Amino acid sequence: MYNDNPTLKGIKKEIDEKKQGEVFYQEVNIDEPDGKKFYIESYGCQMNFSDSEIVASILGEAGFSATKFMEKADLILINTCSIREKAEDTVRKRLRIFNKMKRQKRGTMVGVLGCMAERLKKKFLEEEKLVDMVVGPDAYRDLPKLVATAEDGNKAINVHLSREETYADINPMRLGSNGVSGFISIMRGCDNMCSFCVVPFTRGRERSRDAFSVVAEATDLYNKGYKEVTLLGQNVDSYKWQNPENEQVTTFANLLEMVAQVHPDMRVRFSTSHPKDITDEVLFTMKKYENICKYIHLPVQSGNSRILEKMNRTYDREWYEKKVNRIYEVMPECAISSDFITGFCSETEEEHRDTLSVIEFAKYTMSYMFYYSERPGTLAARKYEDDIPLEVKKRRLAEVIELQRRISHEHNKLDLGKTFKVLIEGDSKKSDKEFKGRNSQNKMIIFPKPSPELASGGEGYKVGDYCNVEVLEVTSATLKGRILEKGK
Repeated sequence: MYNDNPTLKGIKKEIDEKKQGEVFYQEVNIDEPDGKKFYIESYGCQMNFSDSEIVASILGEAGFSATKFMEKADLILINTCSIREKAEDTVRKRLRIFNKMKRQKRGTMVGVLGCMAERLKKKFLEEEKLVDMVVGPDAYRDLPKLVATAEDGNKAINVHLSREETYADINPMRLGSNGVSGFISIMRGCDNMCSFCVVPFTRGRERSRDAFSVVAEATDLYNKGYKEVTLLGQNVDSYKWQNPENEQVTTFANLLEMVAQVHPDMRVRFSTSHPKDITDEVLFTMKKYENICKYIHLPVQSGNSRILEKMNRTYDREWYEKKVNRIYEVMPECAISSDFITGFCSETEEEHRDTLSVIEFAKYTMSYMFYYSERPGTLAARKYEDDIPLEVKKRRLAEVIELQRRISHEHNKLDLGKTFKVLIEGDSKKSDKEFKGRNSQNKMIIFPKPSPELASGGEGYKVGDYCNVEVLEVTSATLKGRILEKGK
């Protein structure tokens, strides 16, 4: 119990302070010319950040420029997430702050984008009267018209879901970018009806973007100096695009190879994989190309087969373990991460222990871990009773977090003395005398900035360069090391 264990007590404090990564926040950070300005915040998954870049491009074409200062904005937007209740609570708090801004600066408009927009459209516009416009994930092209409607004093709304929209022709405006890593959305929506998940209802059915536009965007990013792209989708492994001219089908493995061939100096990552869809073809493509990162995010959600069936995950524990074994068989150096939900409907203590044991089995390098939050409209909300007390959910979550931290630390210890090719992403959070960057396995490595003579040409290393780093120290979350001289 919490009171008996100092470690769990500390973890409980973190959970209560909402520091477990349930909300990922990003604001714009670019130059500000004169004219109408918009300010945007994004919460939730990487897909939301990617969508915000699409929104920025559309607004840019309509005459708006981005600002990182809310008080300067004529239009304040918040791109929302409905995956957990906590994310929605955070958005409501932000909307109240935006509402105060509206009262201080007359004429300012506030809009809600994304998953919450689709789910809570009437509540935002009519009941709480916090916003001027509500725009769903498939309606961003309509933003200029909706802004004009709101400027006329009318409530503006478009939350229609599409079976065709992929925004393939829109070149995203890179917001808050480090100029090194960029996201590319390759598909939208989801056809996996996991019983706990609201995404199919807020983002619609699955549809894949045409492969040529993905490759063109990756090429454009490389030409602009980017060294890494992440291919995004709710389930990237189910990507499937048929060329209308010759009916040739492009699978995710095909697309992965096409993007890897843009340039050998551009790394390729992807997220997220559904265990049922990742194929040997994908694994062998990853193995074939050095610039495809050896890292797979493979959410399991639970380690118990009965709970997995209730979650409608379409696999059992034994099947999942075989998939993990296959990944390590093809790529022994591959790192795997996961997602977990503790306290799902009717979960017993023994079933919870199965989740703990699957972490031991798979040796995940890291995981995203949450307790179950019932989402209105999902199959679980309609069919199952949310019968696990909150304190039990939190205690089980704390146990999962504690175990994952131990496993992560053990995994990182294996890297001591090893040398990794690292892409420098910027200064470390703690010191401008240190760089940070990730290796192929998605592990963050911190290392002192070297003297200029260690770099080729004596000009010093800079953000966007690759370098070889020897690991000297590790924690559960980070590797620490030093740059090796060229040739070592």
